[in-house]
Amino acid sequence: MVGAGRLGGALALALTDKGWPVRVHSRGDDGRRRAEALGLQVATPEELREARVVLLCVPDAEVRAVADALSALPRSAALVHTAGALSLDALGPPRGRLVGSFHPLCAVSSPRDTLAGHTAAISTRSRTLRGLLQDMARDIGFDVIDVPERHRAAYHAGAVMSAGLVVALLDAAVAALGVADIPPDAALRALLPLARSALRGAEARGLSGGLTGPIVRGDTGVVTAHLAALPAQVVPVYRLLSRRALELAGSRLRPESRAALEALLR
Repeated sequence: MVGAGRLGGALALALTDKGWPVRVHSRGDDGRRRAEALGLQVATPEELREARVVLLCVPDAEVRAVADALSALPRSAALVHTAGALSLDALGPPRGRLVGSFHPLCAVSSPRDTLAGHTAAISTRSRTLRGLLQDMARDIGFDVIDVPERHRAAYHAGAVMSAGLVVALLDAAVAALGVADIPPDAALRALLPLARSALRGAEARGLSGGLTGPIVRGDTGVVTAHLAALPAQVVPVYRLLSRRALELAGSRLRPESRAALEALLR
């Protein structure tokens, strides 16, 4: 495991817990101290040379440089990056080495976050490496999906929208409650359970079946009031997402209600 940050630490802990012989290679003293604080074993130079798989848990912009720095490793060591948006080309010319990607669909904010129950996106041209990465994923508790190389950016954009941009959306919702003089901490405490209930509805009944609110009810009066009350910087977010909700509502809306909402949300 190259890198002992949030993702590298979480993967290393999860795999170690399942009996995988994991060692952490850090490029600096801070990383080594982080690995040791987590109870992980730091790789010796000999262990690095003997690795079967080297997982690069580094920022996207550093993947190529780190891969180049490891190019002297034996060709028996597969190089695998964990960047969602990058293709296998980010690892450089394979030159006989197995290469792949292993991207956990999990918002990891601490190395001690639980990964089980999430999904990992795997990409590799090697059947052997694919099998090993699938075994690794399943031992951690991931479901597995394959992502075509040519569509990595679209896949990653969707992942970002369902994680980091959901947090940004909550920030906009907190700003809306701020207009009603509700302090940010209290607003977030109130909104997080509401957001979780919406996700549970989508999980149980699908996206269209889980949709709630004035759009699916065809309530133009409430939507008009919302648009008038929201902070100016939040209004475009509300309009855009409401238009998306209007598409999602489908046949649940009467034609006249749909036409009225379409006109209101232009």
